[in-house]
Amino acid sequence: MRRTILLPTLIGASLCAAAASAFQAANPSASGEAATETFGLWSLFTRSFDAFTVLLVLGSVVAVAVIFANVIDVRESRLIPRKLVDRLGDLIAAGRWDDVRELVSRDETYIARVVRAALAAARHAPDREAVRDAAELAAAEESARWFRRAELLNVIGNLGPLIGLAGTVWGMILAFTSLGQTGGKAGPADLSLGISKALFHTLLGLCLAVPCLLSFALFRSIIDKHCTRALTLCGRLVDRIPVPFKG
Repeated sequence: MRRTILLPTLIGASLCAAAASAFQAANPSASGEAATETFGLWSLFTRSFDAFTVLLVLGSVVAVAVIFANVIDVRESRLIPRKLVDRLGDLIAAGRWDDVRELVSRDETYIARVVRAALAAARHAPDREAVRDAAELAAAEESARWFRRAELLNVIGNLGPLIGLAGTVWGMILAFTSLGQTGGKAGPADLSLGISKALFHTLLGLCLAVPCLLSFALFRSIIDKHCTRALTLCGRLVDRIPVPFKG
């Protein structure tokens, strides 16, 4: 799981380094005072700091928090506790339904919630098919609940480039507005810094989107694998519940 965080971090760092190298190669030092000034990512960040930059930074903070939370929560032991599955299997095999009901009533894992819904449905269900339908509905709700844990990464990953593009458009508007105010006398050197500041918003948006979307895809794959396994185990347990259930 640590590789899940390290990989998007390395990708984001590589994008930033490549952008910084390309920017410095395309913008040699100008004459006079500008000749001694060194441009880099941090100087561009401070010069381009505005509302769009704040939104992108906040998005980065939220994304890191969501990734950290998913690293902790999205684990097989959280969705499919082996001890719980074994204990339920033993209790059901022994016909100790009071213990089964008590166990699932104080547990909030995927397996316990589905079995609890199946037990409740079995009390009034006309046949086993109705119990299976109730269990499948509970399983669908649980799967959706787990998938929502990673969905925010998808939202941030898609909004990041759009916010960066909006910042770029705003910066270009300001650059060409100042060009018009000078009567068109400004040269390329005068516009290069303003345009680079505008494009820096797009770079920030892309550096935010790539790790978020990659992490979302990885977490979604892990959740799908665990939920599929949990659904299979729940089906085996639910099929052993007698109908009608009198426990």
